[in-house]
Amino acid sequence: MPHTASRYLAEGPRVGIRHFTYADGAEFTARVRESKDLHHPWLFPPATPEAYTAYAGRLIEDPTKAGFLVCEKGARSDGEGNESGAVAGFININNIVQGGFQCGALGYGAFAHAAGRGLMREGLELVVGYAFGPMRLHRLEINVQPGNTASIALARTCGFRLEGFSPKMIHIDGEWRDHERWALTAEMRAAGTRASG
Repeated sequence: MPHTASRYLAEGPRVGIRHFTYADGAEFTARVRESKDLHHPWLFPPATPEAYTAYAGRLIEDPTKAGFLVCEKGARSDGEGNESGAVAGFININNIVQGGFQCGALGYGAFAHAAGRGLMREGLELVVGYAFGPMRLHRLEINVQPGNTASIALARTCGFRLEGFSPKMIHIDGEWRDHERWALTAEMRAAGTRASG
């Protein structure tokens, strides 16, 4: 179902971002099933209505999380059912800590129909702006498995800097996985600092 621009928290030329709703379950899970080969072995978003309801509930109700859907804009159809408002991907801010930290950890995934089109880059820029603006966060981190070159390229392109390597950091798909730590602060973004590494 197409979504109107009035529902967007922030907009760029080709995408807008908005929060998850329970009503997005059918489209989201269909996109997940279409994108299984793209996501494996890096991430495992919910592919059933029940799993989506639990997942979305955490993003909607938990104050330490914020979930954003990256939605395509414009009155276009590419002949494959990708019309204005189609969900291109998702970006979540997890582990939000207020007080002296003012930080959060980003996780994201594109859907197959949107991969390689630059939509997630635009969406991530919007989420970062929203996090450093209305959410008043100071620092964002992205933890990426070293072999996930597409995710690393997105972090680097959006100005995140490589800060280190954490062995056996996150439990994914039955094993503890190594991760690179990428980060961006509000000052780095304001100064236009680009990533190293």
